[in-house]
Amino acid sequence: MSTPPPSASPPPSPARRRRARSAAAAKAQRTREVEPPSQRDLSIRVRDLHVEYELYENRRAALRERIVTQRGPSKSMVRAVRGVSFDVYEGEAVGVVGSNGSGKSTLLSAIAGLLPSSRGEILVSEEPKLLGVGATLLPRATGYRNIRLGCLALGLSEEQVDEALPNIVEFTDLGEALDRPLRTYSSGMRARLHFAIATSVDPQILLIDEALTVGDRKFRRKARERINALLGRAGTLMLVSHNVAEIRQQCTRGLWIERGKLRADGPANEVLREYRAFIGPE
Repeated sequence: MSTPPPSASPPPSPARRRRARSAAAAKAQRTREVEPPSQRDLSIRVRDLHVEYELYENRRAALRERIVTQRGPSKSMVRAVRGVSFDVYEGEAVGVVGSNGSGKSTLLSAIAGLLPSSRGEILVSEEPKLLGVGATLLPRATGYRNIRLGCLALGLSEEQVDEALPNIVEFTDLGEALDRPLRTYSSGMRARLHFAIATSVDPQILLIDEALTVGDRKFRRKARERINALLGRAGTLMLVSHNVAEIRQQCTRGLWIERGKLRADGPANEVLREYRAFIGPE
């Protein structure tokens, strides 16, 4: 007499799946802290980077004078990044701090290839994806339309966009607002939408410029979970933020940029301690 086959175990509950994801992210975080960066593959190399650009008091007058006289008017040179060098390895989460106008956002834009360097060298293992509050989306297009265009711009096919769309929509938690033009969105709603688009392709190098400091607590928690999953797959994160607590929670390493120069590079807590001593009490 044969015994009946054992019944299939019930699928795990949503709460159990969330705990499993959190445990996996925590394990990946411990692995990153134990394994020396030098034993991992290099993701970003910056050597003696300088980023400079010219400023004119009146851009229209400057263009007219160049056309008429073949000479440019008086101008000032802004040295936004001055001789910065560092390496970032796979699986690292690096927080970048500094005063307003110190060159943090310029540094990320140069790494992403959006700004040319005046001197120096930037090497990357994969194409970086820059996520920022001011990132380009189409104001007159709906949220749904921006998702499609954004995913296509990231290299997804129409079929891949169709497959990814439900997950992106769910992550944004914007509901019926996705049927409205983007110009009606708050900064937090824009951040949700762009973060969901930028991370839909699982970027190996993710650069975030202040985008996690907007939005509600639920969105920031979901964003951190997605970033932890990225880092667990040997991805690389560089995060620019004025929120010291956010960097302390999200990053294991810190870079302090001040007046375009690298003032400190080391464990996040140590760099943040130096930076807080520099800026004084809030």
